[in-house]
Amino acid sequence: MSAGLDRVLLNEHGHVTRVVLSNPGKFNAMSRKMWRALAAVFKTLNGKPDLRCVILAGEGGHFCAGGDIAEYPGFRFDEVALRDFHERDVWGGLQSVLDCPVPVIAQIEGNCMGAGVEIASCCDLRVAGQGARFGAPIARLGFPMAPREAQLVAREVGSAVAKAMLLEAAVFDAETMRQQGFLNAVLSDAEVAANVAERAARVSKLAPQAARMNKQTLKALMSDGLTERLLGDAYGYANSPEHREGIAAFLEKRPPAF
Repeated sequence: MSAGLDRVLLNEHGHVTRVVLSNPGKFNAMSRKMWRALAAVFKTLNGKPDLRCVILAGEGGHFCAGGDIAEYPGFRFDEVALRDFHERDVWGGLQSVLDCPVPVIAQIEGNCMGAGVEIASCCDLRVAGQGARFGAPIARLGFPMAPREAQLVAREVGSAVAKAMLLEAAVFDAETMRQQGFLNAVLSDAEVAANVAERAARVSKLAPQAARMNKQTLKALMSDGLTERLLGDAYGYANSPEHREGIAAFLEKRPPAF
C-alpha cells in the first residue's frame, strides 16, 4: 500500500483479507509511515460490504517488535510533536483496527512487543506460535505508554500482566499469555499460519450480519471512559532527561543511566 521497505501489505482473497506488517530487518517495527498506512488500509477495508474476516500478521516470522526507535529523536522530545505522533498516527492506526466491523484475527509469531501488543489488542481472536514473546519494555527507553494505548492493553491483557509489562519490563511467553486469556490458542510455530487461515475460513462462512452485530454489541459492552485530565498531562515528559537518555542509550547500544 506504500512505497519503501516499511509498509503495510494487503492481500484480498474472497471474503477474507490478509493485512501484513512489513519492516524487514527490524522485526516489523512500526514506523510513522506504517501507522498511517495501517489506518488507510483499514479505513478502506471497513467500507467493504462483502468483507467477512481480516487476518493481521507480520512478515518474516515476527508479528511486530514495537515502534521504529530510529525515528524517535526526530519528534519525541517536543511535546506537541509527541502528542501528534501518539494521538494521530498511533491511535489513528489502532482505532482503524478497532473500528473494523468484521472479525479480525491476529497471527502472532516471534516478537510481539510494545506496538505489537497494542495492535494485537485491537484484534478479536489471537493465535500465537510457541516461540512468540510478549511485552512492552519501554521503561528501559525512558517513557511511559500513552494513556489510550495503556487503557487498550490493560483491558485486553489484564491488569496484572499490564503492570508487569510496564513497571517491570517483563516479557511473557505465549503459553502464559494464553493462560491469562489474551490468546485463544498456542500452537507450534509451523502450525500458526494454517490454523489462522482455517479459522478465517470458518468465520467467513458464518452469518456476516450476525458477526457485525456481535462486534457492535461487544464493543459497546467493553467501552470505558478516559479522563480528559489524564490526556491533558500525558506528554509533558517529552523533553525530560529520562526520555532523552532512554532513546539515546538504545541508539548508542549501551545501558541507560536513569
